[in-house]
Amino acid sequence: MKRLIKILYLISLVLCVSCGDRVITIEQQLEKEASFYPDYKDVTVPFNIAPLNISLKELDDAQLIIESEKGEEFQVETNKGYFDIPQEKWTKLLNNNKGKSIKLTICTQIEGKWCAYTPFYINVAVEPIDKYIAYRLIPPDYELWNKMGIYQRNLENFEESAIYENTIGDYNCANCHSFQKGDPNSFIFHTRETHPGTLLFKNGKVEKLNTKTDNTISFLVYPYWHPEGRYIVFSVNSTRQAFHANNLNRVEVYDSASDVVVYDTEKHQIMSCDLLKADSVFETFPSFSADGKSIYFCSAKAANPMPYKYKDVHYNLCKIGFNSETGEFGNKVDTLFNAANIDKSISFPRESPDGKYLTFVLHQYGNFSIWHKDADLYNIDLTNGEVYPLEKANSENVESYHSWSQNSRWMVFSSRRDDGLYTRPYICYIDKTGKAHKAFMLPQHNPQKFYQDLMLSYNIPEFINDKVDISKKLIETMLKDEPGVGVIYHSTQKQ
Repeated sequence: MKRLIKILYLISLVLCVSCGDRVITIEQQLEKEASFYPDYKDVTVPFNIAPLNISLKELDDAQLIIESEKGEEFQVETNKGYFDIPQEKWTKLLNNNKGKSIKLTICTQIEGKWCAYTPFYINVAVEPIDKYIAYRLIPPDYELWNKMGIYQRNLENFEESAIYENTIGDYNCANCHSFQKGDPNSFIFHTRETHPGTLLFKNGKVEKLNTKTDNTISFLVYPYWHPEGRYIVFSVNSTRQAFHANNLNRVEVYDSASDVVVYDTEKHQIMSCDLLKADSVFETFPSFSADGKSIYFCSAKAANPMPYKYKDVHYNLCKIGFNSETGEFGNKVDTLFNAANIDKSISFPRESPDGKYLTFVLHQYGNFSIWHKDADLYNIDLTNGEVYPLEKANSENVESYHSWSQNSRWMVFSSRRDDGLYTRPYICYIDKTGKAHKAFMLPQHNPQKFYQDLMLSYNIPEFINDKVDISKKLIETMLKDEPGVGVIYHSTQKQ
């Protein structure tokens, strides 16, 4: 009987080790830091984020000890060069330590002893993050798009799924997805070339729109929803693309003409006014304020001839009033930040849902900051007008398109800091004072392998509250079989 018990014990021990449940004791402290990827040292994360798995750069056999201030602890053994942190243990630990920090120690064996590298810490915020983000995946230079799609990722785990892939649209171009306050049931995106149109999903219904009119210079382009859901503000652009042979900024996208319009989803009507469609001015990248009473947009004096004068174009941050009850625009345009006076340019103004801050991208010239290495994120404190950089979010490379979480505590944005070529999604915590904390890369199951193998850029990361659940067959039918609803143009009176 004793022999049987011993055999069963040895079997259970073997099973325990084979399942990666090795538990070690630190015997020596090393006075140096371990090298790993991505950089998660001293970041602030939401308590509902997926495990921050890390890949080791130099170690093969290692152990990760994760412990809380309360004395909770678990250990993770390396798995093919990375730490695969158990989802259940990670989630439980973070939920138990909101507002506190957790300690992570990487250990390795040296001459038979378990030695610990200098530990690092991850701060756990008390505020959750929106459950999903949506984004487009596209080759980095944008000139090739034979296969692309709009995807969604569950931030609480590693699940990714397609909202739309252009294999069902005969390999057309899909772009400019936008959600109404993160609602997965109210969103739009455009398709171009084959089966062109704008697909609008709202209140359980979907319709295809033909958005070019005799009074607008193009189809509808860059969108932003009104908080109440009836209106969507767009730019209409005559856009060109150029490629530099010898320049830090590889790609230049520029407007030869652009205006701002508002689309009424109930009347199938485009509205604008003279202040938003002047021939001598480029107006682009519009967005509604959190209360829906104003439209922010970027405005620059037109420079000719383009593209030869592309470096002379500097966009200022402007605002005009909007009345959602009457659909009327204000009678004046206010300049909130004159970037041209300091030889700079502004893109992508986005107000936080709580109405306290306005974030934009500041760069040297033009409007296509996605390839400008100097592009950084800036905030305006709307209570006092202070303008300041989000220093902990910025890097030496491109920071660009950004989206606020619905609780105004998190921001997701695109950055080329990883390798200078591909944009990756980074997330940062914005505290109640408007200060950005150190940003962290979107977690992946095996981060080093995932990002090395992915030869696509993340484009327009947007927070959404839950998973988009829409039939791919319905989208295909709408694109291929529906002629689309033609919209009409209406010039409104000013307030």
